[in-house]
Amino acid sequence: QVQLVESGGGLVQAGGSLRLSCATDGRTFSAYAMGWYRQAPGKEREFVAGISWSGASILYADDVKGRFSISRDTTKNTVYLQMDSLKPEDTAVYYCNRGTATSHQYYSTDVWGQGTLVTVSS
Repeated sequence: QVQLVESGGGLVQAGGSLRLSCATDGRTFSAYAMGWYRQAPGKEREFVAGISWSGASILYADDVKGRFSISRDTTKNTVYLQMDSLKPEDTAVYYCNRGTATSHQYYSTDVWGQGTLVTVSS
């Protein structure tokens, strides 16, 4: 069974930074795109960022462009989400996903991590 294990969430003041990590097995990491989604209270889960298996394609939601950065470390089978200039509206549970990606679109699958809570105070 594929496992995605997130870490790095927490409480931060507006304007601060956090880095989320998502670790998985090597087979998953080398063959699939990886993505981050988030779900705020009372809202639907939404796409945040995605990266292709090769790292050649990187995609961001419009409201995080320029503030968030997704990357992957093949030596650690880990994908990261660096979040800078955080805003209170970034408060959500962030989920890692295994999926597929083209240069224009990330496609999620039903393989999700357990989620990590990010709270941004004003």
